[in-house]
Amino acid sequence: MDRDAYGRFSERLRERLAADERVLGLVALGSMSGEPPPDQWSDHDFFVISRPGEQERMRTELSWLPDGEEIVLAYRETAHGVKVLYRDAHLLEFAVFDPEEMSVARINRFRVLLDRGGVAERMRALRERTAGDLADRRPDLRWSSGQMLTALLVGAGRYRRGERVDGRALIQAAANQLAQLLAAAVPSENAGAVDTLDPLRRFEQVYPRLGRELDESLGRPPVESALRLLRIALRELPQRIAEFPLEAARAVEASIEADSR
Repeated sequence: MDRDAYGRFSERLRERLAADERVLGLVALGSMSGEPPPDQWSDHDFFVISRPGEQERMRTELSWLPDGEEIVLAYRETAHGVKVLYRDAHLLEFAVFDPEEMSVARINRFRVLLDRGGVAERMRALRERTAGDLADRRPDLRWSSGQMLTALLVGAGRYRRGERVDGRALIQAAANQLAQLLAAAVPSENAGAVDTLDPLRRFEQVYPRLGRELDESLGRPPVESALRLLRIALRELPQRIAEFPLEAARAVEASIEADSR
């Protein structure tokens, strides 16, 4: 979906909800909020705020969505959230809350498109609470480091054993852990692009050099990929994370290297 079509869909959605007496508000999230602007791969991510008692019907009866005849898949993802896929492969991810249920959500960037009273104020309070919760919840970097190292060790071993699908999956999981460790420890080269809710989102924009290295590492054969990822960790993390298990990392490196000979 190009940007013009994306904008037209957003406006049609807003108009339909504005005409629906059950609806108190519409909040755009992610690319739909304009931060960052949508591109051809963006989905529509939003909250609908309903009057109390109407939310469940809006989650299950989707006639309020534009182009309902083009929907090829709709399913309940969470207690409040729904995913919808259109015939052209455009995706909607949304949740329907009444005003009190909004308290379960976590948000950062948003734009209020419809407000029949109190929605913008509740969203600002929710963003502040989310930021406070994230600041109080420091990740356990030793646990994350251990998860990364053991996934690299086991993933390389299983791949060599012939369990290739599982081995690849573990090495990818280790790469995800490494990216999160780097995001927690390395000063940002582009702080404005940071996604506070998901450190893997836009990682390449925040850390261009590291993003290229991780991508190139994952493009190598799995065992070589595991070694490359481990060496990025050894270069970047011991001097920045006091809890980083350096001796364990060296042991994993030696084991993978020995089996490569």
